[in-house]
Amino acid sequence: MSQSLIFDMDGTLFQTEKILEISLEDTFDRLRSLNEWDRATPIEKYREIMGVPLPKVWEALLPYHSDEVRKETDAYFLEVLIKNIRYGKGALYPNVKEIFTHLKENNCSIYIASNGLKEYLNAIVNHYNLDNWVTETFSIQQIESLNKSDLVRSIIVKYGITTAAVVGDRLSDINAAKDNGLVAIGCNFDFAQSDELTKADIVINDLIELKTLLPVNKKDDH
Repeated sequence: MSQSLIFDMDGTLFQTEKILEISLEDTFDRLRSLNEWDRATPIEKYREIMGVPLPKVWEALLPYHSDEVRKETDAYFLEVLIKNIRYGKGALYPNVKEIFTHLKENNCSIYIASNGLKEYLNAIVNHYNLDNWVTETFSIQQIESLNKSDLVRSIIVKYGITTAAVVGDRLSDINAAKDNGLVAIGCNFDFAQSDELTKADIVINDLIELKTLLPVNKKDDH
């Protein structure tokens, strides 16, 4: 039976940490130059909420700013992130390409479901040639509800998936698996929270561990 794996991007396949700090610092420098910010860059706060859609990020980081300022900040941050990806300042996690090759050789389909925006995801996919392995990359922008469970459901429906696991580092990934009756594989990586990982069916510390876990079966509802 063929199997599908649906991967999160940030903090699961892509080491966002490597470009996060410099991109966020640059973005808040801009806000300081516009007299819209006068404190330290809230990097720790961002790490805590990593994984939520970007509009919600700016609501959290800029709670007292106007929607207009948030939108401008969002657009600028996206621009800086993409620039840093294209400059090669980011990196994939260890063994991404090795495990992708292994999955393809074992008749597994690979998808990406991310809270990242399309343009940002395309920059990563193109820079690292992930299309060599990945059937399709899905962005939260494609879903009106901005809910990852709904995003994963759209992949299941589009591709008629019956056996699959969701691989990710945050609660939204684990919930997306559970809400769709799939196996939840939690990644104990940079942004992972231990209390969230306890809700996963399986926890891994390196993507290469997927080699020994497959096939994983769709969870029995009983």
